[in-house]
Amino acid sequence: MSVVSRFSEPIEVSFGRLRRRLGPLAITGAWGVATLAMAGSLYFSEIAHYTPCTLCWYQRIAMYPLVAILGIAAWKRDVGIRLYAIPLAAIGAGISTYHYLLEWFPQIDAGACTVGIPCSQVWFREFGFVSLPFLALTAFLLVITLLLIPTHRPDSEEAAEEA
Repeated sequence: MSVVSRFSEPIEVSFGRLRRRLGPLAITGAWGVATLAMAGSLYFSEIAHYTPCTLCWYQRIAMYPLVAILGIAAWKRDVGIRLYAIPLAAIGAGISTYHYLLEWFPQIDAGACTVGIPCSQVWFREFGFVSLPFLALTAFLLVITLLLIPTHRPDSEEAAEEA
């Protein structure tokens, strides 16, 4: 979006307005997404009784710490958390992508799910494509997107706008 905004002034103005509105809430929003994803995974395993496979556990290992670290970062208003949270969410997104592909193409299994529940098990598929790994992938990508929203503009942009 930033590249496009450099070529179109109305888009740049709109993007700047969106950035100013969402920037201060981005870390809190990322925490909310991670919390909702954690609650959803607990619902599916503990209430709906879907047994998590190995890749589901790996995705949980990536998502659950995000709830704690993003919550603390939102409380302390620590934008430096991006250095730690984005790589963790990116790892989770990679696992979710592989898991989602594995549901559609079970033959690509590299042996990650050899014990217990098969990782190609589809518990549900809404709209023909939304499954648990898809929901996890969406959550990881949304966390990354929210954390990439700048919370403040560099001084050079502010000076150029004032001139």
